[in-house]
Amino acid sequence: MTDRAEYRQDSRDRWSRAAAGWAQQADRLQAAVMPVSAWMVEAIRPQPGQTVLELAAGPGITGLLAAELVQPAGRLISTDFAEPMLEVARQRAARLGTDNVEFRVVDAESIDLETASVDAVLCRWGYMLVADPGAAFSETRRVLRPGGRVALSAWDGPEHNAWAAAPMIALVQRGLVPAPDPDEPGMFAFAKPGRIENLLADAGFLDVEVDTVDVEMSYDDFDDFLGVTNACSRPVADALEGLDADVRAEVEAAMGDGLADFRAQDGSIRVPGRTLVAAASA
Repeated sequence: MTDRAEYRQDSRDRWSRAAAGWAQQADRLQAAVMPVSAWMVEAIRPQPGQTVLELAAGPGITGLLAAELVQPAGRLISTDFAEPMLEVARQRAARLGTDNVEFRVVDAESIDLETASVDAVLCRWGYMLVADPGAAFSETRRVLRPGGRVALSAWDGPEHNAWAAAPMIALVQRGLVPAPDPDEPGMFAFAKPGRIENLLADAGFLDVEVDTVDVEMSYDDFDDFLGVTNACSRPVADALEGLDADVRAEVEAAMGDGLADFRAQDGSIRVPGRTLVAAASA
């Protein structure tokens, strides 16, 4: 990465522009990936009265599950570095009637909380995207009380997640986006065996556990797939928006070809996915 500051700004901009799409798709996403959130919440062992911090909360799905379990007297600090994404979580909490939540704009690489001030940290698909994951894990370790727990998830490799890989492969093959560097921040940045374990150990965490959770992404048809992908993935949406109609149709057809093995006779698409999950103690 040539310029971490530029990457951070670009990332904040992308997530801010994606917030509306994520708000629209939050309920659907929750249904698809509930096994991931459930694994993470169980891994932090929430108890009434505890303080739980969620980093890169997005729509806040995982943290709000934990918020219920730390009542009474406990609280969730729901954070994201993009205010529009945090607003999605804020609105979701209001709709659910969850009132033991504090919402704050926080960068996971520089957490504005006192040392040893929280009992647990959750981060679903966030650490893999930060400019300096080592700094984020060190900050997480700093704010946790002795014996506190962290739980996270990060996507396994593209071979296990065709729902995300197919659009990017079609764009990369046509030179419309650069090929992802596995050593740089990105969706599959933590897929390399041992990466998560090493980052947690380097930050001083103990009792590291890494596992996998399988999910399924379901779509009514290919148009539904395109709609969800464009709503939630700004890199894909931005690349497609700049194309003329014929080229865009060609690229979208190639995306569809990448999902051909997952189509049913009625046109619906069910694509398996796999995420890594991990937990450790401070």
